[in-house]
Amino acid sequence: MTDRYAVIGNPIEHSKSPLIHQAFAAQTGEALTYERLLGRLDGFAADVQAFFAAGGRGLNVTTPFKEQAWALVDERSPRAESAGAVNTLIPLADGRLRGDNTDGAGLVRDLSLNHGCLLAGCRILLLGAGGASKGVVRPLLECGPERLVIANRTAAKARQLAATLQTLGPVHGGGLDELEGDQFDLIINGTAAGLQGEVPPLPDGILAGGGWTYDMMYASEPTAFVRWGRQQRAVTALDGLGMLVEQAAEAFFLWRGVRPDTAPVIASLR
Repeated sequence: MTDRYAVIGNPIEHSKSPLIHQAFAAQTGEALTYERLLGRLDGFAADVQAFFAAGGRGLNVTTPFKEQAWALVDERSPRAESAGAVNTLIPLADGRLRGDNTDGAGLVRDLSLNHGCLLAGCRILLLGAGGASKGVVRPLLECGPERLVIANRTAAKARQLAATLQTLGPVHGGGLDELEGDQFDLIINGTAAGLQGEVPPLPDGILAGGGWTYDMMYASEPTAFVRWGRQQRAVTALDGLGMLVEQAAEAFFLWRGVRPDTAPVIASLR
């Protein structure tokens, strides 16, 4: 029997995960299949249980089910716990489910390993306090930045997110209107505004000389935030395609114990 894996979401037909995992399997010689599952908005837990009852070996979870997955699992990794969201489900030998979140690891690996961005001692600004941002705060703090500021249109949401992770490092939250006069070495966009062609309103000069920008979203054309980064003379202005492949590689490693080479997969998707 070939081991069966899948990604569950709604909508799901756009997902690149099957392409990515099939490439990983071919590269590593692991015998597995990986498919898309359209999850029912009112039946997520039942769909997950049916998948594992039929012998499924692992499941990725995407929008809008990551918070439901967090509530569903029997145990969580520390990074899933602090993210409040789960994107990787792992069946345990005793029939229970473990939840992990590989998004932050994917972001950190793409920045540091693929692009050589030094996160230790870095002044980082994270835009947005929703699900995408929640998944990456802990892994970013574990890299030892000088400080991490979370800025959101609703300042209270950013402050609340920062408060829950205060013990892990120098993290602060506030409103976008509080950024005037501040400067950062790395600005990460965790909002979906770029997909609508918008960029959160940021003051001039907020990106330090030699600074980087990173959009967690990706598209076939440069996103609005990538274009903004180039206008601000970022040394490097990246989108989230590398993060997508790296978070998938982390999930593959959790399931199979083998870490695939991501570079050729990123290049082929590009």
